Amino acid sequence: MIGSIRTVARRELKGFIDLPTAYVLAIAFLGISLFLAFRSMFAAGVASLRPLFDLLPILFAVFIPAVTMRSLAEERRGRTLDWLMAQPVSEIDVVAGKFLGNWLFVLLTLAGTVPMAIGVLLASDADIGIVVSQYVGAMLLAGQLVAVGLWASSVTRNQITAFIIASVISFTLFLIGLPIVQIGLPPLLSGALARLSVVSHFENVARGVIDLRDVLYFVSAAAVFLVLAVAAVSRERLSPLQAEARRLRVGAAVMAAIAVILNLLGSHIRGRLDLTRDNLFTLSDGTRGILGGLDDMVQVTLFTSSGLPPEIQLELRDIRDLLADMRHAAGGNFAVREVDPDRNEDAAKQASSFGIGPVEFNVLRDEEYQVRRGYYGLALTYADRKEAFPVIQHTEDLEFQLASAISKMTSDKHKGIVFLSDGGARSSYQIPGLERSLAERYDVSSRSLAGDSTPGLDRDSVSVLVVAGPTQLLDSLAVDRVRSFIDGGGSALLLLDPVDIDPRTAMPRPIATGLDPLVESRGIHMSGRLVADLASAERVSLGRRGLFNVVAPYPLWPITVPAGENLMTRGLQALTMGWAGTLDLTDSIHATPLWVTSEAAGLRDPGMPIMPDQPWNIPDDQLARRVVAAAANGHAAEVAGTATDAAGPGRLVVVADATFADAQFLQGNPQNLTFIANAIDWLAEDDALIGIRSKNRIPPVLVFESDASRNVLKWGNLAGVPLLFALAGVLRVMRRRHRAENRWREVVA
Repeated sequence: MIGSIRTVARRELKGFIDLPTAYVLAIAFLGISLFLAFRSMFAAGVASLRPLFDLLPILFAVFIPAVTMRSLAEERRGRTLDWLMAQPVSEIDVVAGKFLGNWLFVLLTLAGTVPMAIGVLLASDADIGIVVSQYVGAMLLAGQLVAVGLWASSVTRNQITAFIIASVISFTLFLIGLPIVQIGLPPLLSGALARLSVVSHFENVARGVIDLRDVLYFVSAAAVFLVLAVAAVSRERLSPLQAEARRLRVGAAVMAAIAVILNLLGSHIRGRLDLTRDNLFTLSDGTRGILGGLDDMVQVTLFTSSGLPPEIQLELRDIRDLLADMRHAAGGNFAVREVDPDRNEDAAKQASSFGIGPVEFNVLRDEEYQVRRGYYGLALTYADRKEAFPVIQHTEDLEFQLASAISKMTSDKHKGIVFLSDGGARSSYQIPGLERSLAERYDVSSRSLAGDSTPGLDRDSVSVLVVAGPTQLLDSLAVDRVRSFIDGGGSALLLLDPVDIDPRTAMPRPIATGLDPLVESRGIHMSGRLVADLASAERVSLGRRGLFNVVAPYPLWPITVPAGENLMTRGLQALTMGWAGTLDLTDSIHATPLWVTSEAAGLRDPGMPIMPDQPWNIPDDQLARRVVAAAANGHAAEVAGTATDAAGPGRLVVVADATFADAQFLQGNPQNLTFIANAIDWLAEDDALIGIRSKNRIPPVLVFESDASRNVLKWGNLAGVPLLFALAGVLRVMRRRHRAENRWREVVA
């Protein structure tokens, strides 16, 4: 049987390789997919293949039916199917062989996108695990749609009819998962269709997780259509009244029913493989440590309504998986209960006691949008303490939120975080989102250290001092108290702008804070000069130029990358800085770089113009990698994350920029806020939550050292890959024609 399947598959694949039309299809698919992928990738500036794989279900819905439409329809029309069935092969051998042949041709065509993936991986810090998972998902999706196309080709003699049937089914499997379709359906039906659509399953695999439920969906759907194709081929041999034909029809119907039931009940099936580099969808060690240290039961109650919108229903799978993983890691001290307050009056009263109420959302009914209400919240209890999430906003950072809440509930002592208020420095609430993040675990306050009567900072009540962007010279007594606090074992985060930008004249003014000697004593020298990165910078609008709004990189807003492995930068790809200064490390033992620019960064004096549309003429010999943030400690090994037993001065983190904590930068790059929170946790020696918060699912920035490397990646794929396919097709067809001519000459001779 295996030999017969291999023979049919080889014959089918050879038919594609010898057919000029197959090369035309492959080149058209690659040309369209690569063009759209590069267009989206370069416009967004992200190193991710998601633009390609987001389009893949639509492209496959046209390309694969065009590939499979001739497989059995042409055999029927040319009456070669009768000849084939007369050979020592069964219907299963024929269908399985043709499936493998068509699938292999689709995969060979998909392989034409691999050079793009390799180029992106070489040019950036993209996650290879996510790329591998995306291609695994593409292979599964291709297998399912090839089975659909093969069945469509088995029920007709006309290739065009087979193409239309397969395309309609493929597009239907895609469309029933879209919100625009689901919003107009009853909740029960929309939830069922979402599980039967390729959208949610393919997107889940494309994010880097191979889930058993998604594999089951693709394999079972492909199996159903292959069985239907076997039944369609068998009708040539079997009479509809024969018992064998009836058994075949019943078997196909039973298998289809089983596949549908398995996918509808798939939420109860567990098992997944997280291929992401940082295990983004697996519990972190910090979460396991917090849960493993529980000494009493934590009760989690998930309040959900059955009529929630389809997109939220899909998120519930991730939430249930996360809670199940946490229950397993807690070893019996973590209980989970899910209730529907709409159907249980006691559950509604309990939700109200936690401050959880129904949220409003839209549904499409009677050709108009209607407002409905439903519960979508979560509550935790530990002894007599309670924490509630009235609305689960998103699932990306839910692990951190839960772990942070559990840590807060199970801890009796909160560390103190003080923000210096002297010299125009920012308070915690002036950094959007930071106040809420810190208040969950720390006692946050602002304090002035200036004046003779002001007391210093008490190490017993204050763990970290934050000096965020002072714009004036600090009082000498305040500087002395900051120094005494750090020398006494305290820790400090210094966000120090080199210049202050006058909003009226757009001219920079150098800032002197009086903290430079303190920073320099820790092995970090602040140059006071601005860094201009010519290769990696945020894009800004230059205004209208004629009919269009022109956008260009602004070198004084550099996009920096981690300098190496470090707890504070783990899982982060880039920070967006604004008019940042540079740091020179004079003590490589006690000071460690955290964030650096690209190798194409130069220096500019504070008095030079800062307008974005000016020429940035910096000689090549003055370009180098610059340090913009560093950490200092008595022991460099401790900074790198390796614990030591030796005593030393307090920890210090210095960032030559405070503007990166402004609202516009935090909105444009959430990693800025994550780094600030990570730095405070590291300074407070609370490292457990850093690894959880640092699970960054944002793709890295796509940065090229030169236009030449950018063009090689783009045109090498857009032009080179289709050209290679065309060349291979020409050589194959010419070789085939040459063999045919030789045989004809032999016959004539």
